[in-house]
Amino acid sequence: MNLFWLILSVLLWGFLHSLLASSSVKTLTQRVFGAAERRYYRLAYNIFACISFLPVLVITTMTPDHDIYTIPFPWVIPMLAGQLLAVIALVIGFRQTDAWEFLGLRQLSGKEKQPAQLTTSGLYCYVRHPLYTAGIIFIWLTPLMTVNVMAINLGLTVYILVGAYFEERKLSREFGAQYAAYQAATPMLIPGLRLRRNKK
Repeated sequence: MNLFWLILSVLLWGFLHSLLASSSVKTLTQRVFGAAERRYYRLAYNIFACISFLPVLVITTMTPDHDIYTIPFPWVIPMLAGQLLAVIALVIGFRQTDAWEFLGLRQLSGKEKQPAQLTTSGLYCYVRHPLYTAGIIFIWLTPLMTVNVMAINLGLTVYILVGAYFEERKLSREFGAQYAAYQAATPMLIPGLRLRRNKK
C-alpha cells in the first residue's frame, strides 16, 4: 500500500458519507421503505458510517509511515488541553442539537417528528458549525504527527468543509430568511471571522 490509496480511501469514505446524507437519497429511501425510513435511517446511517471507516484504518496499518514531528514536554500540555476543550465543545454542541436524535435513537420511538428549530444560542452564537470547528481542532492538535495521520487529517478536513457547505444549503432551504440573517451575524467555522458579501 502507498499513501495514494490511503488518501483515496478517506475521500471515498467522505463522498459516500455525504451522498447518503443527501436529500435525494433520503427521498429515495422514503419511497422504498415508507415510514420505516423515519425510524431507522439515521441510526443505520451512523452505524454504516462507523463500519465503512474500518477499511480506512486497515489501509492505514498497511501503509508505510514515518513521523513528521513530535511535540515534546512541556509544549505538549497546551495541545492536549486544546484537544480536551475540543471534546468538551463536542459534548456541549451535541447536547444543544439533541444528541439522541443525532445518533438516531430518538427516532426509534416512532413519535412524530417535532418541527425543526434553528439553534443560535450557546456555542452556536460564536460559529454556525461548532461541531465541525471542534472536530478540526481536535484532529490537528495531535502531538504526534505522522505522514499517514496527516493524510487522514487532510481528508477529514476536506470532508468537513464540503459537508459544511452542503449543510449550509440545506439549512438555507429549511429556514430561509432566518438562516440568512444568522449567516450574516455569525461566522461559519472561525469565531470572529465573517466574510463580507458584496451588496448589489
